Amino acid sequence: MQIRGAVLREIGAERPWAASRPIEIAELTLDQPGPTEVLVQIEAASVCHSDLSVVNGSRVRPVPMLLGHEAAGRVIALGSDVGGLSRGDGEGGGGGLEVGTRVVMTFLPRCGECASCHTAGKAPCEVGSRTNGAGELMAGGSRLREHGTPVAHHLGVSGFATRAVVDYRSVVPVDDDVPAPIAAVLGCAVLTGGGAVVNEAKPRPGSTVAVVGLGGVGLAAMITALAHDGVRVIAIDTLASKLETALELGAHEAMTPEQATERGVRADTVIEAVGRASVFGFALSITALGGTTITVGLPAPDDTIEFAPLGIVAEGRTIIGSYMGSALPSRDIPKFVEMWRAGRLPIERLITSHIGLDGLNAAMDDLADGTQLRQVISFIDDGSGVLDRAS
Repeated sequence: MQIRGAVLREIGAERPWAASRPIEIAELTLDQPGPTEVLVQIEAASVCHSDLSVVNGSRVRPVPMLLGHEAAGRVIALGSDVGGLSRGDGEGGGGGLEVGTRVVMTFLPRCGECASCHTAGKAPCEVGSRTNGAGELMAGGSRLREHGTPVAHHLGVSGFATRAVVDYRSVVPVDDDVPAPIAAVLGCAVLTGGGAVVNEAKPRPGSTVAVVGLGGVGLAAMITALAHDGVRVIAIDTLASKLETALELGAHEAMTPEQATERGVRADTVIEAVGRASVFGFALSITALGGTTITVGLPAPDDTIEFAPLGIVAEGRTIIGSYMGSALPSRDIPKFVEMWRAGRLPIERLITSHIGLDGLNAAMDDLADGTQLRQVISFIDDGSGVLDRAS
């Protein structure tokens, strides 16, 4: 079948990307789903730093690549074996996936067989990580072609397109009352930031959580921490606009890193959501005695710092790396949906604009500059009047 999608042609192109245009909207051929795969009509997809990191070269991936991993849509076809298969995460079978089901796309499928898949979400699946790195699906190879030449998948999803074929373990069903833009943001920003809070921080009444870096993931962590009774939340960023947003969302304090240092801020849990080694070092510096530093950002491989481990030992502190929020999507996404339904998790506040596929190059500039949180591409008419303007 023919689809329209956003293909990254060049990694590390000169900025502004709105001018150099490394992303091209192209007509592609999409194969039918294999036995363990599903075909999804994309309803909404949002722009994330994991997309940006491929565009700017922080994460080198094979190109051409159809970008996008934070997406939601409707199942329109099932592979022949999907209904009777285990999800591979200990959370039930492939049941619940039917034609017409709205699904959240997630960016790391779990094979269920490697050692990492037996860590309840703590460690990333080895098979899923390998196929993601190769730009392939779990069953091997690509389902995307352009003039007969394979096009790589992004993190097993490639959601910046009208349709996608994904492994059945890359989707989680949600009810129709969850709007597609909300469902899309659940798949990465909330799963990563919120997951770090519920799976690793586990804040208790009377504790303090500091979030460093107030992009979509950081703010998702912040609102999830605020959903816990009796927890004090400090928001830290260099941009005044993001500090203002944090206060509007309920942060008890909002400040710059310099202000935090001057005031001697210390938090029981510090979540670093920027993805730069220097920021990780700052997060370590404001972690209290006996406290925990959780890093969810993904720095470039050559971005390093030095620190003295004596303080970690002598002060009884813990460092945790949390990939995808140490989450099991089929376990955790329903929890976040219930928090959203109860009014405790204002996910809609993370969405700051709606764009078309043709606006993706400029959207990457905006994301890099910190002027937007989640920019959502809407592919269907949900009553908002916002549609994919590339059509």
